[in-house]
Amino acid sequence: MSQSNFSFKEIHICKQTGARVGEFTTPHGVIKTPVFMPVGTQATVKTLAPYEVEELGAQIILSNTYHLYMRPGEEIVRHNGGLHDFMNWHKPILTDSGGFQVFSLSRLNKITDDGVEFNSHLDGSRHYFTPEKSIDIQNALGADIIMAFDECSAAGCDKEYSAHALDRTLKWLDRCKAHHKNDKQMLFPIIQGNMYEDLRVKAARETIPYADCGIAVGGLSVGESKSVMYKMLDALRPEYPRNMPRYLMGVGSPDCLAEGVLRGIDMFDCVLPTRTARNGLAFTSEGKLTVRNAVYKEDLRPLDPDCDCYACKNFSRSYLRHLVNTGETLGARLISYHNLYYLTRLMEKIRAAILSDSYGDFMAEFRARKEYTDNVKPTDLCDAI
Repeated sequence: MSQSNFSFKEIHICKQTGARVGEFTTPHGVIKTPVFMPVGTQATVKTLAPYEVEELGAQIILSNTYHLYMRPGEEIVRHNGGLHDFMNWHKPILTDSGGFQVFSLSRLNKITDDGVEFNSHLDGSRHYFTPEKSIDIQNALGADIIMAFDECSAAGCDKEYSAHALDRTLKWLDRCKAHHKNDKQMLFPIIQGNMYEDLRVKAARETIPYADCGIAVGGLSVGESKSVMYKMLDALRPEYPRNMPRYLMGVGSPDCLAEGVLRGIDMFDCVLPTRTARNGLAFTSEGKLTVRNAVYKEDLRPLDPDCDCYACKNFSRSYLRHLVNTGETLGARLISYHNLYYLTRLMEKIRAAILSDSYGDFMAEFRARKEYTDNVKPTDLCDAI
């Protein structure tokens, strides 16, 4: 299959750390990496209009195959011209395979080497996903980047089952690769292996030959400690090819983004910034800020004095607290906008530090500030809904 619609170019490698800046060319635009991708699970980034997501600086968004298959159905999306026209977003889009949701949200009936039989989390109806079915759905959705169907084994499962799940994932990858024929969509294979270094390295070595212009790391940030996640990334880093982007799935806390870039990752996504925003939690340069707390009742400062987003330029913590505590949708909208803007600017700062060969200095300062925090539980990072 032709790769002419996609290419990746390393722009600069930091002399201090080896972290890199790149450019990933897709049919709907060039993505500057490292990049954070907002999640539009149901073909929308929750509470925000597409022009707002573009305005805050997002370069690419993610949508979810499982949820769009359930509602409205991939044929409705195809009838609307594909996801780009359906949601009026004309920059790049990535869709996941639906595998994570099949395993995490649904009441499973049976997993075999052929596929997964499961009941819908919505109405209990019976469905069957195979690698070919996942590819067909993603072809209909029309995203620029699509993912191979994989088995994401649960954190903490034993090595024997993890190895079996990995072997199944590799067999499914072979079927995905054979079935995918659309050269306007780039298929990313996914490295699994649970929390076992030798399985991760085996997975990388057997998965990378299937990668044309992009590879993903799955099955992390699913309940393990961040130190374990970093250990797995450290083990994988020597295995990555240089000529394609590397995507760490479902990770989006500020500290994990910075540490992931340090370990060779180019792309990230997570529902965390919008999910926490709907609960009144904001990312700031001084760490997390829980807006609903009484201490902010008369606080006239912006969410983050160092931020120039629309929310911070126009509204006080006092007003935002009022919106959150009265259940007004505007509160979730403004904090969602701020959180995504904050992460977008963080990635811009990271790229600038790499380009100036000072990412090591950046990380030393970042870790020393309140901004660097382990205050988000790993289970909050899971991109399940």
